[in-house]
Amino acid sequence: MSSKPFLIGMIGVVAALVCNAAAAQDAYVAEAKAYVTNISKPHPSWDGPTTGSIAQPNKMVIYVSAGQDNGGACGVGRAAEEAAKAIGWSFRIIDGQGTATGRTAALQQAVDLKPDGIVLGTVDALEQADAIRAIAAKGVKIVGWHALGKPGPDPNLPIFTNIATEPTDVGKAAAMYAVADSDGKAGVVIFNDPIYAIANAKTNAMIDTLRECAECSLLMVDTTPLKDTAAAMPQRTAWLLQQFGKKWTYSIAVNDLWFDAMPPTFIAAAIPGNGYPRNISAGDGSELAFNRIRKSHYQIGTVAEPLRLHGWQAIDELNRAFADQPPSGYSASVHLVTKANIEFDGGPRNEFDPDNGYRDIYKKIWGVK
Repeated sequence: MSSKPFLIGMIGVVAALVCNAAAAQDAYVAEAKAYVTNISKPHPSWDGPTTGSIAQPNKMVIYVSAGQDNGGACGVGRAAEEAAKAIGWSFRIIDGQGTATGRTAALQQAVDLKPDGIVLGTVDALEQADAIRAIAAKGVKIVGWHALGKPGPDPNLPIFTNIATEPTDVGKAAAMYAVADSDGKAGVVIFNDPIYAIANAKTNAMIDTLRECAECSLLMVDTTPLKDTAAAMPQRTAWLLQQFGKKWTYSIAVNDLWFDAMPPTFIAAAIPGNGYPRNISAGDGSELAFNRIRKSHYQIGTVAEPLRLHGWQAIDELNRAFADQPPSGYSASVHLVTKANIEFDGGPRNEFDPDNGYRDIYKKIWGVK
């Protein structure tokens, strides 16, 4: 019996498989591009609460920042201070200086001041679990910002609620932008600091998204700690360039901080600001990141969270806690900032600040002017 029909049949099967794989890849790239278009639309409408509690009087709130060198933690703290003034409360920021011992000391300093409420600004709740339990036992209400791996309350810790855009959506958005911008051929290095639960949630979502892209490649997950980025990233960037060369076409980091110290190394390697690798961050939308995106200077996008809105939400959530009401349940939708939309929604001020009237809405809820 001739083997020709069998070989011809096998060739047909292989060709069909290749064709189906190519079609699936094309469909995924098209899906990524449509998704990116949707999450980049300017002027997102208000989809948060419109009812709540009137302002509870005579409260003192302390914002404990994981580190004020972190653009996200700093931005939310400034906005919470603005909102606290609007509602009529006393407010203070204490800087954890970017270290675990610094965060522990900052929490102790905060509780010694006998506040009514504390906002955790990127202070990882698991890292500081014992301190958080001790503070709550004194009757202090606690709200987190990026303190847990997802938004909402935690069943195991006395945190009223954690404020964040859903981190898996943020991670997916950053990775989908790399898929769309590369036409499905991105060679990616991910930057993560695994001591933070929210960072791990973003990273896992990035990995899952890239796995769906047949012609994309995940080169490595780099775990240079956030606190070391300023000192470590110039040399680390040089090593990555040597290790992966032109295979490294995109970086995706869990926030903007890794990219702050990269440009000098790229400049030394004669890589233009709009060249490769292209940097995308999954939060937070720092001032430096906005400048880089606007100038095409070694960053093309950030999945910017509305830091000022989150600061106002933190005060609103504490007000609900003081009034013995449940959390609002609000989590701001994911939003991608690129050079194409950077001038909208706060972009001229180098931040993502949705133009949807949220300040007036919160003041109306609180019954203040």
